[in-house]
Amino acid sequence: MNAERMDREELIQKSALWAQDPEYLRCVRDILDNKVFQSMDQFIQHGHTTCKAHCIQVSYIAYQICQNRGWDSRSAARAGLLHDLFLYDWHTHARETGEHFHGFTHPRVAMENAIRYFHVSEKEQNMILRHMWPLTPVPPKYKEGYAILYADKICGLAEVGSHIKAWFLVALWPRQMG
Repeated sequence: MNAERMDREELIQKSALWAQDPEYLRCVRDILDNKVFQSMDQFIQHGHTTCKAHCIQVSYIAYQICQNRGWDSRSAARAGLLHDLFLYDWHTHARETGEHFHGFTHPRVAMENAIRYFHVSEKEQNMILRHMWPLTPVPPKYKEGYAILYADKICGLAEVGSHIKAWFLVALWPRQMG
């Protein structure tokens, strides 16, 4: 269990290196530079992490997983960037639209937006559409989709965990200690 936790922490630390990885950047530069992708900076995903930052982390971790295994790292990198391209604040979406099942519906919205704004292969579409399995009933068709699924869960847990940790420190800090 300790080795598994260290592997997760190592992957998250390595994901900060994406901006210095020319091979990764060659795969995704068109997406990173696109104004639609850049607009994801205005939406918070988990805790204090923006949707854009979350997608970059997921993308780079999935890219590294696939690259280390000789899988299709380019498709994983691209689908990872686009897996949450739903382009709304999911925290207020239900209140504003009456649609209450973001966890179930956002993969299709993200895939449709990815098709609308970017050139995405059938494989990348499947990875985007299936990234919430088992919450959605059909699993990914491709092994690279599981890399995105895994990276998404690691990043989501880390983002929520750091937010909860910060909240507990503030909430439980004795007032007399300042």
